[in-house]
Amino acid sequence: MSGEALEETMTAAPTDLADSCNNLALRKAARYLGATYDKALGPAGLRATQFSILQKLSAHGEMTITSLADMIAMDRTTLASNLKPLAREGLVTVEPSAADRRARIVTVTPAGLSRMKAAVPLWKAVQAQFEEKFGAGEADRLRASLEAVLHTGFEPWAE
Repeated sequence: MSGEALEETMTAAPTDLADSCNNLALRKAARYLGATYDKALGPAGLRATQFSILQKLSAHGEMTITSLADMIAMDRTTLASNLKPLAREGLVTVEPSAADRRARIVTVTPAGLSRMKAAVPLWKAVQAQFEEKFGAGEADRLRASLEAVLHTGFEPWAE
């Protein structure tokens, strides 16, 4: 960034900065849509993140916490916190790996599969409602753009 551009950014009104902040725009939309999906999935006793975890586990089978965290773009500590209520409810198990005692293996249980399957119609309904209001093509482009964000080269969870 040139010195002039940096000075312009530093002297910009706070509202100008907020209006052009990619992070704020993404977080606002994520909170809005996340709350919408949470509300829709509530009757199944799941939040959107829990549904996503169960769905990934049901599609891919058991996996390490690290692999699951990478798959859903979440740091391991946050994922471990999200797994605790699922484990308490008997929807997943989290156990040391037989191959590497340092690794923890997450597995969806039959109760977890049942809960996830009960939530699928709720998820499909809110998904269809969003795509109807936002536009199916726009929703597809949005998902592609958001996926591209994950390939920008940042390493937010690198140690």
